[in-house]
Amino acid sequence: MKRLSICLLALFCVMAFSSLAAEPLEWKLKVGELDREVLVYLPSKPSDAPVPVVFGFHGHGGNARNAARTFHFQDLWPEAIVVYMQGIPTPGRLTDPEGKRNGWQHNAGDLGDRDLKFFDAVLARLRQEHRVDDRRIYATGHSNGGGFTYLLWAQRHEVFAAMAPSAAGGRSVLSLKPKPAMHLAGEKDALVKYEIQQRVMAAVLQINGCEKTGAAWAKQATIYSSRGGTPFITFIHPGGHAYPQEAPPLIVRFFKEHSLPPPETKR
Repeated sequence: MKRLSICLLALFCVMAFSSLAAEPLEWKLKVGELDREVLVYLPSKPSDAPVPVVFGFHGHGGNARNAARTFHFQDLWPEAIVVYMQGIPTPGRLTDPEGKRNGWQHNAGDLGDRDLKFFDAVLARLRQEHRVDDRRIYATGHSNGGGFTYLLWAQRHEVFAAMAPSAAGGRSVLSLKPKPAMHLAGEKDALVKYEIQQRVMAAVLQINGCEKTGAAWAKQATIYSSRGGTPFITFIHPGGHAYPQEAPPLIVRFFKEHSLPPPETKR
């Protein structure tokens, strides 16, 4: 009985330690005149090698904590640093025109580029405090967060190895350069209309120089190859605007398949 009690106590300690280790760092940054917040999950499998970084952006009205629970990339890719940045009150395009709920800037130049500057500050601190693999930095987000992912693609193209916007569109698509990407869309999306997302996906296919005919990559996912090494995957589900539960493992799989090419050796 005593031995059993000791074993149970040891198990409890291990579980408590694991739970503690899974808690994110809570960063508070001053970016310009704004106080910003970030959740950072460090790798649960330490390594001496540089580590990949995944940024996950919540939608309009969301928050970093809910994004961490919904996306849970920290569980699916324990070797990576996973970052959930917190949006602040932002006028919405489709809802919340008064800007009472948290969100992200829509276009370059909006709101003094406050969120692009926020991203730059977070990435700079990550590079200062951790061994970041600059060839494996990724971004994904849902709805307004997906739109911000497209904006980062357009404005910080050289930073990322691959992108995965969900339920999103926006003018940023007009400024994109070829990049491996996955777009997730619901056929019954009543907020970001599926027809709009279809036009966005068609534009990305053209920008990435993809083949017109795709092949099955996963259930509900089609991959369009590109001679330039910038394939595009469409994940089309039968639902509405809600984030699909099947998405996170597929996004992690996709990200793991792509990295930036090594820097050219100077002669």
